[in-house]
Amino acid sequence: HDGIVRSDGVILNDETIAYLCKQAVSQAEAGADYVSPSDMMDGRVGAIRDALDEAGFTNVGIMAYSAKYASAFYGPFREALDSNPVIADDWKVPKGKETYQQDPANYKEALLEAALDEEEGADILMVKPAMPYLDIIKGLNEQSNLPIAAYHVSGEYAMLKAAAQNGWLDEKAVVLEALMSIRRSGATVILTYYAKQAARWLQEDAA
Repeated sequence: HDGIVRSDGVILNDETIAYLCKQAVSQAEAGADYVSPSDMMDGRVGAIRDALDEAGFTNVGIMAYSAKYASAFYGPFREALDSNPVIADDWKVPKGKETYQQDPANYKEALLEAALDEEEGADILMVKPAMPYLDIIKGLNEQSNLPIAAYHVSGEYAMLKAAAQNGWLDEKAVVLEALMSIRRSGATVILTYYAKQAARWLQEDAA
């Protein structure tokens, strides 16, 4: 889970934020230009901004996971890291992250949470996953003057990779079309497992 879990299964918001602040300062001390907390705890952006400023890292930015959905598209990543919640006999651990990640059916919550992150000092607002939520990217882009990031996650990557390996799709064509659709919807930053390959393809096309 992305937060500290109490024995009865409750995610501890404020206690988690205290540790997120320590992590952010530690990453800044190690040389990070940006920190990007993925927890989705309420109020964490403002607390991290204050912690960084107090530690003298006023120039370290925050890329906020403003609209991180409780999505099934994270599957390959979680399987690779074996990071699915472990159910213990004497500890009640929530099976999913629906209590703090966003409901895929809820559009307005994303706009509200992003506005709160901006007020708290975020420098970049992120939507995750990307392609199933192009409308959210568009909404945030229209609402805010901040850069909008979109995370093209492992499940999105795996679908395209598997289809290409099976000969069902032209990998280069569909990947560049997918990334273009994310850009067209309003993303100014795209995080993708295809980053290096896409960069090579774009350089080849420009040559």
